Amino acid sequence: MSSSHPVKVLVFGASGYIGSYLVPELLKHPFNIRASSRNKALLAARQWQGVELVQADALDPESLLKAMAGVDLAYYLVHSMGEGKNFAKTDLRAAENFAKAAEKSGLKHIIYLGGLVPENAKSEHINSRRETGERLRSAGSVPVTELRAGIVVGPGSAAFEVMRDLVFHLPLMITPKWVRSFSPPIALENLLSYLVQLALRKEAYNKIFDAAGPESLNYQQMMNSLAEVAGRRKPLILPVPFLSPKLSSYWLKYVSSVPTNIARALIDGLKHDFFADDQSLRELVPQALYDFRSSVERVFSMEQQHAVQSRWVEGAFRIRKQRIDYAYYAKKAGGSAIANARPEQVWQVLSTIGGTQRYFYLNGLWTLRETLDWLIGGPGLNRQRRHPAELRLGDKVDSWTVIGLEPYKRLTLAFGMRAPGAGVLEFELSERDKSQCEITAKAYWHPAGAPGLLYWYSLELAHLVIFKGMTEAIARQAEGIAGAENN
Repeated sequence: MSSSHPVKVLVFGASGYIGSYLVPELLKHPFNIRASSRNKALLAARQWQGVELVQADALDPESLLKAMAGVDLAYYLVHSMGEGKNFAKTDLRAAENFAKAAEKSGLKHIIYLGGLVPENAKSEHINSRRETGERLRSAGSVPVTELRAGIVVGPGSAAFEVMRDLVFHLPLMITPKWVRSFSPPIALENLLSYLVQLALRKEAYNKIFDAAGPESLNYQQMMNSLAEVAGRRKPLILPVPFLSPKLSSYWLKYVSSVPTNIARALIDGLKHDFFADDQSLRELVPQALYDFRSSVERVFSMEQQHAVQSRWVEGAFRIRKQRIDYAYYAKKAGGSAIANARPEQVWQVLSTIGGTQRYFYLNGLWTLRETLDWLIGGPGLNRQRRHPAELRLGDKVDSWTVIGLEPYKRLTLAFGMRAPGAGVLEFELSERDKSQCEITAKAYWHPAGAPGLLYWYSLELAHLVIFKGMTEAIARQAEGIAGAENN
């Protein structure tokens, strides 16, 4: 694609797995980048420099037109697999809206990342990815390049993360026959290179390409190789003919932290062998392709290189205590409240958390949890603060550590008690108007296998109650400060 000005690129779905890696890759090239998500705050957390952030929803045509204004090329990276039932219909509606908005906006090119499609595929997930590409082409006149990939080997890839969780935390697996199904895995770096280079080649317009690595492996082979790279014992895998993929998907909730709807859709599609005819793509975009073992080695290296993270984002390695065996995806629970007070007044209350002030709500439960931690040798009863009303990065707040601090906006605390996993508690303050502030408290938990998931599920309801009550108590105290200042 040639132009007298830098190509304006929209990454639609930039907060998702591929999008969150594609944006930094595009920044290495002379593109003018706009990143979009349904939740702009998720993009802001990435702290990308030189990237315009916009909020848009494929089911809201007006938001699409705003996001596409002045754009030359758009990457379409969204799907509705995590939405549960009827995701296929939602995907088609979203693709149609996007294609029509692209035509109205004068886009020159759409690049869509889909999935490999075996013959006679019956999986709703697989067929939905193919039909989404068809709808993008048929609903508008903008040229579409479709790149179809199988398993992506990279941090956060749902299929890879399921295998990681199984290898690290399930030494014995009784699986359906799908464990012997073949697929050509591709390294994340190779896939990103394809995506970037296709944007620069007009001969890719209106073409469908298969993307794959240099080898075809079954899932048992991939998990064995993953175990070797990680220095783990190979899992004992017992495939049985009577266990269906659908049935096996139900116990994934207790083994893997990958969102259950996504994991089930993936497992349901593993009845087939996947093959890729990637010759035309290799000729158009030559590059050295990593085999599976090398790809896994690069996953672990990539995580370690991105270890520093001052606030929570999905998969952040520092948040996971730099443990490759802790789940990439987090379980989440939170609560919020509105305070008739300014953010600085709310912050005045929030910054006293812990120590003698305690936790604003149901302090008896906090004390019980701390005592249980102390009984197993943890730091639960180490109640301490450097200062009773001020916080700074690195401060210890009881068993927590301050790892993120933006006064009047955000406070991020790393969990320090003993438990099978790693987590953070993050508070966000959002000014609604000059006299109102929304307080949100959210816990993110990266479990270590089944014990970590059971730990989370046992406390999930309590978290919802505690965080709702905590934010309301903070709001009331802040309103007291506001009232005193106004009198």
